[in-house]
Amino acid sequence: MRLDQKIAIVTGGGSGFGEGIAKRFAEEGCKVMVADINDEGGNRVVAEIVAAGGQARYQHADVTKDADWAVLVKATLDAFGGLTTVINNAGVTHRNQPLTDVTEEIFDRVYAVNVKSIFHSTKHCVPHFRKVGGGVFVNVCSTAGVRPRPGLTWYNGSKGAAITTSRSMAVELAPDKIRVCVINPVAGETPLLSEFMGQDTPEIRAKFVSVIPLGRFSKPQDIANTALWLASDEAEFITGTCIEVDGGRCV
Repeated sequence: MRLDQKIAIVTGGGSGFGEGIAKRFAEEGCKVMVADINDEGGNRVVAEIVAAGGQARYQHADVTKDADWAVLVKATLDAFGGLTTVINNAGVTHRNQPLTDVTEEIFDRVYAVNVKSIFHSTKHCVPHFRKVGGGVFVNVCSTAGVRPRPGLTWYNGSKGAAITTSRSMAVELAPDKIRVCVINPVAGETPLLSEFMGQDTPEIRAKFVSVIPLGRFSKPQDIANTALWLASDEAEFITGTCIEVDGGRCV
């Protein structure tokens, strides 16, 4: 069990990459707190983990709210007696469209979920990590923050901010034995895919896949396996790194 004795919060754990991460972690012995605003999805994922012999709980949490983070961390400590790992996976985008067509409301939502959530997680989890002598953040960002494409400008910017924030966190928190790493997935089979593409048609899918050298979208298992390694003791000397899980898209 590669994550034996580990206890993780996985935000956005009710679907997509978060679901894949939560299930993979549980398979490797991690106790998982699935956090989401989608109660149906979150409870389903927990039920499936438990049915497979894993340990998991669900906590409703809006990652943009400080109070929800306070409740989430307390619920994790109460349920499992500790916290070793935080997977900041929850994310949103705006529809693929001209940058001037995105409303201020949507812009604010994108930055709140993709960037401010990391601020909240840091505020509520770092004190615990310092108290116990270390911990790990794995922030799921995007190739959009590395190789941006037109039509997703404000989303691209939010992911670029999240990447830079994560790298700065890694340096500042290293003396506390707190590691911070980034996973940058290429577009994948998640609920956000149709928003990334603007329209979900075979032609547009083919266009997106054509720029991925390995010839397919990313899958939750791809991201989960990378997160598994970064969260494990095998990666104990890895911090501040950004891993593109992108089939070669960013080469």
